Amino acid sequence: MSVNITIYTDGAARGNPGPGGYGVVLLSGPHRKELSEGFRLTTNNRMELLAVIAGLEILKVPGSNVTIYTDSRYVVDAVEKGWLWDWVKKRFKGKKNADLWTRFIPAYKNHQVKFVWVKGHANIPGNERCDQLAVEASFQQNLKEDAGYSPE
Repeated sequence: MSVNITIYTDGAARGNPGPGGYGVVLLSGPHRKELSEGFRLTTNNRMELLAVIAGLEILKVPGSNVTIYTDSRYVVDAVEKGWLWDWVKKRFKGKKNADLWTRFIPAYKNHQVKFVWVKGHANIPGNERCDQLAVEASFQQNLKEDAGYSPE
């Protein structure tokens, strides 16, 4: 049984690095789910990637047809242009966010994923909602530690 799922994602960091968060909106038929989480010290790229990971990891049906809408060129280009697979071959030497990319790969391979890049802040409802969730998450009390973040 194949399930079609649409995922909108966005991440935000205030200060980059700074407090940050991600937002995810999942849509499948009549079902809708929103996810968000905030962190004390992180980067925008980490939150963009973590949003995609969170969206993929929560899916219950392996092999789902998933379309991910994101305004992150970092995530889209890394996958679509094949950079990620080169980084894997080189064991992420000199690359940031290896912890998250390593977590991303099995979640990505568990489904049939297609990425669609969208322009941020362009009145795309799903993307706008994710941005709102990400920013709100970055302002929450008791923000989590982004254990994989390390300053240069």
